[in-house]
Amino acid sequence: MRYIPNSPEERAEMLDSIGLSNSNDLFRSIPADVRLDRELKITRPLAEPEVIAEMERMAARNTGAAKPSFLGAGVYSHYSPTIVDHLIQRSEFFTSYTPYQPEVSQGTLQYIFEFQTLICQLTGMEVANASMYDGSTAMAEAYVMAQRVTRRNKIVVADSVHPEYRQVAETYTQHGDAEIVTAAMDPKTGRVADLSALDDKTAALVVQSPNFLGCIENLERLADAAHAAGALFVVVVTEAISFGLLKSPGACGADIVVGEGQSFGIPMGFGGPHVGLFATQDKYIRQMPGRLCGIAYDKDGNRGFVLTLSTREQHIRREKATSNICTNQGLIALAATIYLESMGKQGLREVAEQNARKAEYAKQKIAAIDGFSVAFSAPTFNEFVVSGPRPASELLEGVRKEHGIVAGLPLSKYYPDRANEFLVCVTETTSGSDIDRLVDALGT
Repeated sequence: MRYIPNSPEERAEMLDSIGLSNSNDLFRSIPADVRLDRELKITRPLAEPEVIAEMERMAARNTGAAKPSFLGAGVYSHYSPTIVDHLIQRSEFFTSYTPYQPEVSQGTLQYIFEFQTLICQLTGMEVANASMYDGSTAMAEAYVMAQRVTRRNKIVVADSVHPEYRQVAETYTQHGDAEIVTAAMDPKTGRVADLSALDDKTAALVVQSPNFLGCIENLERLADAAHAAGALFVVVVTEAISFGLLKSPGACGADIVVGEGQSFGIPMGFGGPHVGLFATQDKYIRQMPGRLCGIAYDKDGNRGFVLTLSTREQHIRREKATSNICTNQGLIALAATIYLESMGKQGLREVAEQNARKAEYAKQKIAAIDGFSVAFSAPTFNEFVVSGPRPASELLEGVRKEHGIVAGLPLSKYYPDRANEFLVCVTETTSGSDIDRLVDALGT
């Protein structure tokens, strides 16, 4: 009875007080023909040591996590310091109060403010919101914000932006006025090449860097092209660790930076929940979706944190609302904040350098295998595309079955004309021996 606080006598007393003879009477409103008329098919009652042993037995069947994996494509394997899990499990954070009431939620508001500050420092932008659901919905919100700012409806998005992000954005905007046009990449470099769609009707040019193919874009050139057309320049980042090494999008001329913060100490979690990033220039602050926390002072000069801006339907007239985003990823944004504060500037840079060095080692080793080559010439961070001698899906399945290695993502899933190519990701959690095992497996 450890986990059931009410004794049989107490339950009988409770039922008697409401005029019922047994617990089945609580469900008499449910028709008899839809009720389960047998016992649940579960094991007999187990003692706690027996439960633990059974869970360990079941967990041992999960061998997928033990296989070397070179998957990335938007969700990345990074080491998270133990302090992150330890701190976010404190009851103050698990049960923290809504930021609407600043007098009882100073801790919540403070860490949101610190999260915003960190994102501004990383992206090179002037303001950031309290976080969003994930990177894909943040990008979709950037589409809509660009329309509001420019009063134009055409969105030019590179075909090297994560295909699933583009699908989410199209779904998000399908009932609006957005006209979405795709800009093709250069088949040799892997970078955005065709900017002919930019014109005086364009609200935004949207690119990803490092892009879905792992290539680092020339953001300054793209920013100049977007601004020459009077459009906003939106930069998407799915691999947030790259902020530790690459020049910030803001320093390259970005107007809006959106992305996925999963790499900052957040488990892969079978795809979520993660945390979306959204930052922009101060002049666009009232067009930014989501919440914004700020600092205020009382009459005695004491500092406090407040919910400064929340331009959503719940707070202002519906026609004035910038978004229907109603909240932020509070606990996960906190985890990202703890990760960044724990790692510091030098630690983040060191992790980023490890990613780049290990990926370059893998790239050179794989390119030296007969029949294999690196598909694009542009510089990369921790992902790159490999061109193999036969269809990638067939090749990767063979490596998985024969060597127990998840060697990458076949690009044919998103780019049917790239049947022999696959995307490889290497992070700081990838050992040198795992890279050598991959090279040996591909070479056999």
